[in-house]
Amino acid sequence: MGAFMAALSVIASAYASHGNSLIGSSPAMVQASLNLLQFHSIGLILVGILGQSRPSEKRLLAAGVLFLLGCLMFSINILMRAWYDVQTFRSLVPWGGTCFILGWLAFALAYVRKSPQLKPPPASESGDQTH
Repeated sequence: MGAFMAALSVIASAYASHGNSLIGSSPAMVQASLNLLQFHSIGLILVGILGQSRPSEKRLLAAGVLFLLGCLMFSINILMRAWYDVQTFRSLVPWGGTCFILGWLAFALAYVRKSPQLKPPPASESGDQTH
């Protein structure tokens, strides 16, 4: 999914740079949308790669879902407004940004582990403390 979103971001960037058909958004807003789409596409790819080594990590799965939702509700939503004047989902843009933030927090929490409790080394059977 991350690679698909990355490809979509390149296509949309090319369209944005060659087309002058912005209907409902400013060029700066479109560029911000594309930057976040590209950045979070890489995040999705990282989630997929790292998920191979930790398939049962639910927070990593949550990060991927949140990144995907953020891409749809923020980036794709802004692009649809800019190019096709689709205003139906305009109110979802802030929720998309929130998904991006929560996705990165879930990603970080997937790799935060409790620090192991320090245990003293076992004493030798003879009671000798030399090392």
